[in-house]
Amino acid sequence: MITTQTARMLTRYNAWSNKLIFDAVAALPDGEATKERRSLFKNMVHTLNHNYVIDLIWQAHLEGREHGYTARNTPGHPPLAELWRLQQAVDHWYIAWSDGLSDAALDEKVNFTLIGGNAGVMTRGEILLHVVTHTGYHRGFVADLFFQVPARPPTTDLPVFLRENSAALR
Repeated sequence: MITTQTARMLTRYNAWSNKLIFDAVAALPDGEATKERRSLFKNMVHTLNHNYVIDLIWQAHLEGREHGYTARNTPGHPPLAELWRLQQAVDHWYIAWSDGLSDAALDEKVNFTLIGGNAGVMTRGEILLHVVTHTGYHRGFVADLFFQVPARPPTTDLPVFLRENSAALR
């Protein structure tokens, strides 16, 4: 079971990691972030867009409403700066959401329908864990694409976050 303390740490870690990766992508030479590459989502920004869409889908599940998506990504993506603004808004939503939860609420089951039509049920804590691990997984895709630039991706590991943010988590 995920506790409220863990939920608050995970949402802050996810937002911190997103900031690092967006800042690093924005600092790349012009055109590198949207340059088509051998990858599932074709470029860095479209990969980050996938994370954003998935964050919105799970936000809707947590709120018990329809999300309106018929796929796990959109055909195109907004410019990086706009996507970053949108991503920050959903990251802030997850942080505020986690701040308002009780341990009992995190253990509540949520029924949902996946994009492919399959029904599912997970606790709120399990959903949060999925959102954070999913986002980290695809940030890894983006980090791998940095080596094709060539450039060095940022370090977004949890131990680094905890070391740099331990005072804020108390």
